[in-house]
Amino acid sequence: MSLGFLPSLAEYDPVVARMIAGATAALLLALLLGLRRLVRRRYRDMLATERTELLEVPLGVLSRTTLLFFIAVAAFAGLKLLELPASVDTGMNKAITIIAFWQIGIWASAAFLAWLDRKRRHSLDQDRSKIGSITIIGIVVRVLIWTLVVLLTLDNLGVNITALIAGLGIGGVAVALALQNILGDLFASLAITLDQPFVVGDALSVGDVRGTVESIGIKSTRLRSLTGEQVVVSNADLLSSRVRNYGRMSERRVDFVLNLTYETTPDLLEAAPGTVRAIIEAQADTRFDRCHFASFGAHSLDLQCVYFVLSPDYLRHMDILQAINLAIFRDFARLGIHFAYPTQTLYLQPTQAH
Repeated sequence: MSLGFLPSLAEYDPVVARMIAGATAALLLALLLGLRRLVRRRYRDMLATERTELLEVPLGVLSRTTLLFFIAVAAFAGLKLLELPASVDTGMNKAITIIAFWQIGIWASAAFLAWLDRKRRHSLDQDRSKIGSITIIGIVVRVLIWTLVVLLTLDNLGVNITALIAGLGIGGVAVALALQNILGDLFASLAITLDQPFVVGDALSVGDVRGTVESIGIKSTRLRSLTGEQVVVSNADLLSSRVRNYGRMSERRVDFVLNLTYETTPDLLEAAPGTVRAIIEAQADTRFDRCHFASFGAHSLDLQCVYFVLSPDYLRHMDILQAINLAIFRDFARLGIHFAYPTQTLYLQPTQAH
């Protein structure tokens, strides 16, 4: 049996025919390796540039072609020039088919990873909420690719994959019962991916833990705490907890109470809210809400004030709060308004002698 584009070597001496077939295989292997070297060189040149070129992904995929595949193709081409027994020819066809399946799996996985990497880089610049989703999707798709490759390999080896899949389904029930916690975390990760209650980079508060999301995995989410250590929390625990997501804040509400002494005159008490309002409105990135004489306290006259910081940045909030506190302290001192603190007055009644 011969390839359609190559002549049969049946009329040659067997030794000569084998030499010609071997030379053909060696020449084809050298040619394929040379082409792969050129592809890899061109791909490295493209990676060195900041701009993403049209052929960058195809060349990156082709550069992942394995030596085993080239050897198999070269040997297949050489052996097809010879007259081989039917059993050997059938075995050779199965072998090249199986090797081709695995090479296609490598190509498909490389192409998907290249697409995934491009999406991840785009998400870092545009929308961080997609990073967790991309990671989970990448794992699922790669598992599907290699599962399909394994099934096709087994089918070519003569294994009844229909019965195998049925058996795996029954076994899967037992495995699911044994791995309830792990599967719970897996489904929780899918819920996080789809619902996106938080994304990489968000600042979270979960119970007594506060930190920034570093990664969202299949089983757990990793947070970098305020004190520097990494905290690993299972996805199921996260979904069953009350999560405060500070990364979704568009503005920050600040309320505070000023305690004034009872010696404050009515005129000064009436002027105090206006003074506070002017101080808050003088700060950039703030929106004044209210300031009122709210209550008669046990030891003070209480002014309740509320404003908004128009930025989720905590450092910006603290800078504004400091500036407001200093301005209130200075202006109240200038006006003669004094702050109260807990005091107790004792009235002693002298006893009369009987």
